[in-house]
Amino acid sequence: MSLKNFFIKSYLLRRRKKWKKRLKGRLPSKEALRNWIETTTAQFEMPKGISIKKFNIDHIQTEWMIPPGAAADEMIYYLHGGAYMMGSIDTHRSLAAKLSLETGSKVLLIDYALAPENPYPAALNDSLKVYTWLTQNGYKSVSIIIAGDSAGGGLALSTVIAARDKGMVVPAGLVLLSPWTDLAGTGESMTTKAKKDPVLTAETLPKTAQWYAGDIPLDDPRVSPLYADLSGLPPMFIQVGTSEILLDDSTRLAERAKAAGVEVELDVWQGQMHVWQMLWARLPSARKAIEKISTFTRKRLGQARIMYHDVA
Repeated sequence: MSLKNFFIKSYLLRRRKKWKKRLKGRLPSKEALRNWIETTTAQFEMPKGISIKKFNIDHIQTEWMIPPGAAADEMIYYLHGGAYMMGSIDTHRSLAAKLSLETGSKVLLIDYALAPENPYPAALNDSLKVYTWLTQNGYKSVSIIIAGDSAGGGLALSTVIAARDKGMVVPAGLVLLSPWTDLAGTGESMTTKAKKDPVLTAETLPKTAQWYAGDIPLDDPRVSPLYADLSGLPPMFIQVGTSEILLDDSTRLAERAKAAGVEVELDVWQGQMHVWQMLWARLPSARKAIEKISTFTRKRLGQARIMYHDVA
């Protein structure tokens, strides 16, 4: 672990400890959680050279990140994290813009419906609606990468599963950053990594999971895609750190996907925290992680170009 990464993790752990002490066993309100992520990410830098275009898709607010020289018909469809009840285009604009610049592809961010005001299936319906719109408006499924972090990673996976079940062509690939795939929290890392994780707590996640799932059991495949049928899915790139309680959500997903015949690349980073890629302007490890994401993305989209060239 780099010295800079060590100091950032130490600072976040101290902040989390003070917050838990102040709450005295009470769970933070949804307003407090939303304020926390908006305030924290407001400090994140934007890379230079990215054009931004706002667009409304059937009443869903979206935002395009467009790098210089981007191909007109290739893109990354990115779903932000935030435990299904917080996060927005604003909180993830910096990361999406960096991904756009590094991959050379347009990136689309959306503001999907949040729980508890809008529990399952609201977020999934919004995500699938946008994917359907893209395939009907000039974007071939095999020229789209669907990506997401944390809950957004789980939602990205659920979106592709839902598209497959509806008979739609699945995208070229999935990029999942520290995905939350098991809302029931049965992974061993929920306890073994509890003291090391500077971002997430095992006390808060069950409440936010219930806000999203509503009356659906937390181990139901509809809300926990770890338990879904994973056959027929596109190649996955899963990136996760060893200092996060959701580590096993990634490792078990990789195992189950491989068993279902899916091509999977599991990229585990020693000592890294939950979605450290968002700190790309401060952490060299975050920039290196994004470079690996870019390699996977360029490869998958490049194969789609070759395929259509051969057909033509």
